[in-house]
Amino acid sequence: MDTAFAQRRRRDLTLAAVFAVIAALVPLFVKDVYVQNIMVLTLMYAALSQSWNILSGYCGQISLGHALYFGLGAYTTALLFTKFGVLPWFGMIGGGLISAAIAMALGYPCFRLRGHYFVIATIVIAETALLLFQNWDWAGAALGIDVPVHGDSWLKFQFVRSKLPYFYFALVLACIAWLVTWWLEDSKWGYWWRAVKDNPDAAESLGVVVFNSKMGAAAVSAFLTAIGGSFYAQFVSYIDPESVMGFQFSLLMALPAVIGGIGTLWGPVLGAVILIPLTELTRSFIGGSGRGVDLIVYGTLIVLISLARPEGLVGLFSPRRKEATR
Repeated sequence: MDTAFAQRRRRDLTLAAVFAVIAALVPLFVKDVYVQNIMVLTLMYAALSQSWNILSGYCGQISLGHALYFGLGAYTTALLFTKFGVLPWFGMIGGGLISAAIAMALGYPCFRLRGHYFVIATIVIAETALLLFQNWDWAGAALGIDVPVHGDSWLKFQFVRSKLPYFYFALVLACIAWLVTWWLEDSKWGYWWRAVKDNPDAAESLGVVVFNSKMGAAAVSAFLTAIGGSFYAQFVSYIDPESVMGFQFSLLMALPAVIGGIGTLWGPVLGAVILIPLTELTRSFIGGSGRGVDLIVYGTLIVLISLARPEGLVGLFSPRRKEATR
């Protein structure tokens, strides 16, 4: 392994540990429930964007249909709990496995498509799934599912009095997604994915099994995304097709990585820390007029960030930039 690369990986791991400890201490000083809710959503989308980044950032298969896996995770957990009394912890694993299996099943025909054709296919599949769930009576159809709350319980993963348990679970989920990406980055699969992203034909000529590498990326990405969906179902205690499978979820998973730096380890985290609080604050403080002012401000800021740093905000901290400014 290259010495500089190994040092960078150790530095990244140390920084991640420091940031995780700092994040774990923040709720001890921030008591405002609204701010805590924003922190929970920020960590959740950091994990979701990191999951999306595995397939779309590292492997280069841009997906705008990840809301499908998010919704599958949410519905699997909610249905198993409300219909059969299965604990959410088992529902999370079940939703992750189901989503991974469906991702590979859908990848079998879709990974034969390239470029914008693959992107369109992911959107069509996700929207089709949305329509199916809106008309599936056993799953609540358009009315959705109301998850019954029986008080504070780690066993049933339900909390009424405080959001802190959700915060710490979201922090653990974000850390796991980051660690999985960190580990995969230097694995055989990580090198394969980057090769496939740069030039699939050249990678295949060098012995990379392109199709299998895409399937592996899709399975890991879908599994982690579904865990996030399961967490969200327990967090809000009510889901319907539009609230967990709408197109906006696919965009909110992709935007943090794109703004922070697609195909990078820290890009999704940095993007989520900036984008999600910005989303919530603009909606809360200037979204009440009903004129879409919050969307105008929000969209303008995203455009300005994209124009200023098209390669992502993580480029501000790259060694090359620091050398160029000297």
